[in-house]
Amino acid sequence: MKKLVTFLSIFLVIGAGAVFFIIWDQQSNTPTIPATQIEETTENQEQDSDENSEEAITEEEVENGENMTNQFVDIISEAVQKTIRFFSKETHIVAIGDSLTQGVGDETKQGGYVGILDESINESEQHVTFENYGKRGNRSDQLLKRLDEAEITSSLSEADIILITIGANDIMQVFKENITNLQLDDFMNERTKYEERLNQIVAKLHDVNDHALIYFIGFYNPFNSYFQDIEELSLIVDEWNRTTEMVSNNHDNITFIPTVDLFEGTSEDLLAEDNFHPNYNGYQRIAKRVLDYVTD
Repeated sequence: MKKLVTFLSIFLVIGAGAVFFIIWDQQSNTPTIPATQIEETTENQEQDSDENSEEAITEEEVENGENMTNQFVDIISEAVQKTIRFFSKETHIVAIGDSLTQGVGDETKQGGYVGILDESINESEQHVTFENYGKRGNRSDQLLKRLDEAEITSSLSEADIILITIGANDIMQVFKENITNLQLDDFMNERTKYEERLNQIVAKLHDVNDHALIYFIGFYNPFNSYFQDIEELSLIVDEWNRTTEMVSNNHDNITFIPTVDLFEGTSEDLLAEDNFHPNYNGYQRIAKRVLDYVTD
């Protein structure tokens, strides 16, 4: 059942998935109360009229319910077929980066968005192999050095798709180094260096593998819970994401995947207990967004 929930969360719009489960539950497990049970409380009505009314309402409700259910089944089938067609040949995906790639915060301990992708895509049969090199706390300068490690280089050279999360810890480093006198210029100056390192990362990836599709996954704003008095935080996050997107657009085979909007304007709890990393629900949203971009 858990696999099914994960699968539907990734392939369906959340609202459509919720409606589907409601309809399915009503039809399969908790049928609508028969009209006769309601009519028993109504006095002085003809019994044969009650039975005819019950039969007419039930048939109409069943027909409407079946039509709606069939529509949502078609949506599921289309999403499944789209993914299977895309991964019709053996595909190797390498994920590398910081704690968002490692899956920190996922209370189910299933590997965050990478684990969700693995479980969903390979639910019925093995379509894709995954290797995860996420490392908590990684900044762009540290990721740049890790690309020289033999194991990582070898894995990247065989990848068809490369997924990267990076940047949030670079911002956090600015906080740590300037905590007593934090200025907006500190972030802007470091952002320029971050851009240079991203270009170096891209250059190394292209040297190792010139055919893989590379996806930089943007980060949301995890800092508000800790620095609520800094109004410029949203501006800082937006600027750094825009930098990653710009670098992506300047190179072949690279796509930027935004995630800021996934964590805004919702009452759903999407963060882990540390109020910094996503929880399982948050990673589900990221996984669906990644899959949408990869299979588009």
